[in-house]
Amino acid sequence: MHKLDSRRIVIASHNAGKLREFADLMGPFGFEAKSAKEYGLPEPDETGATFEENAYIKAFAAAKATDLPALSDDSGLCVDALDGAPGVYTANWAELPDGSRDFAMAMQRTEVAMQEVGAKEPAQRTGRFVAVICLAFPDGQAEYYRGEVEGALVWPPRGELGFGYDPVFLPNGFDKTFGEMKAEEKHGWKPGQATALSHRARAFQKFAQARLDVA
Repeated sequence: MHKLDSRRIVIASHNAGKLREFADLMGPFGFEAKSAKEYGLPEPDETGATFEENAYIKAFAAAKATDLPALSDDSGLCVDALDGAPGVYTANWAELPDGSRDFAMAMQRTEVAMQEVGAKEPAQRTGRFVAVICLAFPDGQAEYYRGEVEGALVWPPRGELGFGYDPVFLPNGFDKTFGEMKAEEKHGWKPGQATALSHRARAFQKFAQARLDVA
């Protein structure tokens, strides 16, 4: 197993929302965490069929280009009534012809699909956010850490915080959607805390426990 000696790591993402969350999570550990965008790296095509495969594609591309360890995640919303869709294609459902992304459209598309299969009652609208973090090194070695948070989809969207599909996701045990939660409430996790809420924070907690020597 490679060591993280230099305290320098690349966050292999161009997604502003993800970068903010990773910056918050990495902050307590004293790493110099720069994004792939800051290094001027292109976004690789995510051709994988699983979250693990796509996370690896991004992390290894950044590690190879910078000769530094790289951390990436691939994440998505998996809706039970849609047989796990959009899943690894969560971001694709938001794509416009010009290459930009419209998540209001994506949330509407998801709701239409759920209505078409008759998923109207809360018990029929269950799903989960999944995040897989990949730590990759320039020689291709990689490790994976998976986090999931169960919940249900609401309609109409609620809240203007967060990003992506956050306004329609109500995590189990809460009365606020991710879109109504402040950043600290949604993904805040610090060493010593027993639990994390968001899928990305849960995956990061596993990474930190395995790699950053925290409880």
